[in-house]
Amino acid sequence: MIYTVAPHPCAAKIAKNTAKERGGRTLVSGDSMANQIFIRGGKPLLGEVTVSGMKNAALPILFATVLVKASCVLENIPPVSDIDTSLKILEQMGAEVERIDRTTVRINATGMQQGTSPYELVQKLRGSTYLLGAELGRFGKAAICSPGGCDFGTRPIDQHIKGFEALGAEVSTENGYIYVKAPRGLCGNSVYFDVTSVGATVNLILASVMADGLTILDNAAKEPHIVDLANFLNSCGANITGAGTPVIKIRGVKELHGCTYSIIPDMIQAGTYMVAAAATRGAVKVNSVIPKHVETISAKLTEMGVYVEELDDAVFVSAVDVPSLRNVNIKTLPYPGFPTDMHPQFATLLCVADGVSCIYENIWANRFRYVEELRKMGANVNLDPPNATFIGVERLVGAEVAAMDLRAGAALLIAGLCADGITTLSHTEYIERGYDDIVPKLAALGAEISYTPF
Repeated sequence: MIYTVAPHPCAAKIAKNTAKERGGRTLVSGDSMANQIFIRGGKPLLGEVTVSGMKNAALPILFATVLVKASCVLENIPPVSDIDTSLKILEQMGAEVERIDRTTVRINATGMQQGTSPYELVQKLRGSTYLLGAELGRFGKAAICSPGGCDFGTRPIDQHIKGFEALGAEVSTENGYIYVKAPRGLCGNSVYFDVTSVGATVNLILASVMADGLTILDNAAKEPHIVDLANFLNSCGANITGAGTPVIKIRGVKELHGCTYSIIPDMIQAGTYMVAAAATRGAVKVNSVIPKHVETISAKLTEMGVYVEELDDAVFVSAVDVPSLRNVNIKTLPYPGFPTDMHPQFATLLCVADGVSCIYENIWANRFRYVEELRKMGANVNLDPPNATFIGVERLVGAEVAAMDLRAGAALLIAGLCADGITTLSHTEYIERGYDDIVPKLAALGAEISYTPF
């Protein structure tokens, strides 16, 4: 969608990206000093920023390499801690993992051993659930401990189990481990998901790629990372059609071959920088974006009075001349609806918008753990899950706050950027799970931000 508004007068100037880095430093994942971020708010973000590959696309593709008995080269891999953890899991299971450069990795899973995923790493990562489908598809059996990741309350795998059983597998749990086996092999079948589930869709694609016959997934997830997974597997010789629609068809093949594949850009990273630009009344060109993927984000920003221009592979956002942000209502929905992963960031924006705004969280009822932290900064939020009402205040004020999960951490980071005074944000390891180099990137846009106190 093209937003037909007059070009912003700052657009040409901003495109030159003359903003200089004002502090901060790049830390590798796991750096013990990277546990706090300090922000002196009130600086408009100005310039250009480039987003990395999509974490939620890279994770299933990384685990999909388990199915391939050959080398796969994956490009545009985001250099974030969740990816590091996934690569360590594969390596400790016997896969050959070679970092070609910061965003390119070669994986050969030929020598991988089934059922050897390390407990302590799997516990850190919700995406390790994908090992179930990958191991089942490759070895006819799978075993992993219950995965970890951000806690949004109950995150059942009943739809995964229903699908595995439809393919002829048996599922059991014992002592915190999940066991799946298909003693008579996997056979294609029709699977109807009672609820749309990204994780279940991924796992059933992985399990059925080399199953006998045709598998049909109905009410499947339509997210861009589902399409990316299907495109990767098809590049390896799979036969998958319909990805991106509610009905996906997978005709089993005998084996897969290696390929070179580039991960799609991260639409949630892009959306986070878009919201940060609006919250700070800045003007930012977000590069390496597929504009179609951020349409709902662009639409809500436009509804709030923010200027949004979609380019070929970028989005320009400006709130420089916006005296006040209009209130809006948001309901999170599966793609192509408004993404739950952008709910917390928009919550910060609604805290400083005019009037009363509402968010209805339709995916994860426990998404609201950031609310108490925003209240410390002067936000006026009435919480009645799955609803939250935001009564706009003139400004937020700096405070000591803590990230509760990945997207809540991003929301509090945005709050610090637009608040008066200094904000100290702790538990930044959550943010590192999905945002690479976020401190130097924001500093380059003019933020006064650092890993060390001012």
